[in-house]
Amino acid sequence: MLSMTNPERPPEDVPTEEARVDEALRLLSGVPVELDAAVKRLSRGSGVYAWWAAPSVFPDLSGLSNDSVPSLRMLYLGRANSLRGRVLRNHLRHSGSSTLRRTLAGLLTAEGYRTTWTDRVVLIAEDEVRLTTWMHTHLRLTWAEAAEPTTIEAELVRRLHPPLNVHGVGPEHVQVAVVAAKNSYNASSRPPEPLREP
Repeated sequence: MLSMTNPERPPEDVPTEEARVDEALRLLSGVPVELDAAVKRLSRGSGVYAWWAAPSVFPDLSGLSNDSVPSLRMLYLGRANSLRGRVLRNHLRHSGSSTLRRTLAGLLTAEGYRTTWTDRVVLIAEDEVRLTTWMHTHLRLTWAEAAEPTTIEAELVRRLHPPLNVHGVGPEHVQVAVVAAKNSYNASSRPPEPLREP
């Protein structure tokens, strides 16, 4: 027997894009997990993730309150082809490959994070460790596995406008302090000047 489907209407058992976004939001709004526990539970699958903190961490930045723990608010939302890899190898280790780390270092200027130039601005090794320790102390994480995280992330960033996200939020939601922090971080180190011939 041949099965005929209408190409304009997905089969009943396939979730719509809106349903996938809503399910991801439900999971992201769950209880944020301390980073020591999160790194043990993250899968290697693709998905979206959200970073949460108490309002006292960055009191001048507003963010969506967590449904399960209202004393925490969303700071940043991202996507990954491998949740475990993105969080462990990038966000918790290398400022050169993590917009979140660069933004945090820029916002935490009072902490005196030091940078150097490689092929871009990066924290010096000692301060990479300090920032990771700060993140473990102050931030929490939620995540949702998703086969197509790009469209889910784009819709959630557009809908929720987390304060540390700059791309994908409407211009009225871009936080001036975050843009300034990113610019300050990026200007903190420069490539060496080429040697001038006498």
